Amino acid sequence: MRLARVLLVRVLTTLVTLAGVAVIVFVVIRVVPGNPVAMMLPPGAGPEDVARLNALYGLDKPIAQQFLIWLGGVVQGDFGTSITTRQPVLGLVLGRLPATLELSVMALVIAVAVGGVLALTGTRLRGTRTEGAIDVANGVALSVPDFLWGLVLILLFGVLAPVFHISGRVSPSLDLPFSTNFYLFESVVRLRFDLWADIVAHMFMPAVALAIPLAAIIAQLLKQSLKETMHLDYVTLARTRGYGENHVILREALPNAVLPTLTLVGVQFTFLIGGTVIIERLFSYEGLGNMAIDAVINRDLPLIQGIVILFAVIFTAVNLVVDMMYAALNPRLRHA
Repeated sequence: MRLARVLLVRVLTTLVTLAGVAVIVFVVIRVVPGNPVAMMLPPGAGPEDVARLNALYGLDKPIAQQFLIWLGGVVQGDFGTSITTRQPVLGLVLGRLPATLELSVMALVIAVAVGGVLALTGTRLRGTRTEGAIDVANGVALSVPDFLWGLVLILLFGVLAPVFHISGRVSPSLDLPFSTNFYLFESVVRLRFDLWADIVAHMFMPAVALAIPLAAIIAQLLKQSLKETMHLDYVTLARTRGYGENHVILREALPNAVLPTLTLVGVQFTFLIGGTVIIERLFSYEGLGNMAIDAVINRDLPLIQGIVILFAVIFTAVNLVVDMMYAALNPRLRHA
C-alpha cells in the first residue's frame, strides 16, 4: 500500500511539473524577440502577408488564448503544425525520438560498464598506484565536457585514423527494410547484422562522447560507496568465514553499495538525453537534439514546444521509474 501511495504522489507531481513546463516554455518562446512568420516570407512580402500568416498560425491572439487553444489540441493529441516543414509536430518528434533513445541507451550501457569496472578495479586494488591512476582518469574525464570529447574522437578516429563514421545514422548505400525508426533494435530482430554493425559504427563515437563523463561519475560514486561498505560488520564476517576478496566485493558489498549509484544513474540519464543536443549536431546524427537546434534557429514555435514537452515527459518518467525502483529495492523504504 505504501508503494501505491508513493506512486500516486509521484504521478500527480509529474503532471504538475509537466503543466508548469508547458506554461513556462509557451510564454518564454513567445516573448523572445523575433517573428517566425517574418522568417517564412520572402523579402518583398508586405504587412498584409504577415498578418495573414499570423492569423493562420494563431499568433495574432493574446498569449493566454493561444495557450488554451494549444492545450486543447494537446489533450486531443494535436501538438500543432511545424512552421518550417508544414508537417504535424507530433509525427516529426516521434519520428526522431527512436534515434535519440537508441543513442542515449547505448551511451548509458557504455558508461555503466566502464564506470562499474573502474569502481570494482579501484576497490579491489585500493591503496595501490592503480587506484590513483583511476582517480586521475576520472578527474580528467569529468573536467572535459562531452562535446569536446566528441571533437577529440572525431579527430582521432574520424580523421587521423578513420575507423568509425563521423556523421549520419546509417550508410545511405545500404538497403533499409525497417518498418520503425528503431534501427538498432529492428536490425537484430530481422537478423540483418550487416545493418546492425553499420548502425553501431555510426553510433559508437557519439555514444562514447556522451558516456565518458557519466562513466567517471559512476566510477567515483560506486567506488566511494564500496569503500564505505567494505568496513561494515557483515563484510568483516564474510572475510572471517574464509571468502576471497573478489567474493566479498561482488557478493557482499556490491548489492548494497549499488543503490546510491542506481539513483545517480537515473538522474544522470536525463541529463545525458539533454546532452545529445550538441553531440547530435556535432556528428550530424539524425535525432531529436539535432531537430531541436534547427527548430530554435528557424523560430519554429510549435516544434520547439513539442520537443521541450517530450524532453520533459522523458525526464519526469525516468525519475519516476528510478524512485520506484529505489523504493522497491531498498528494504528500509519498502517496509517503513
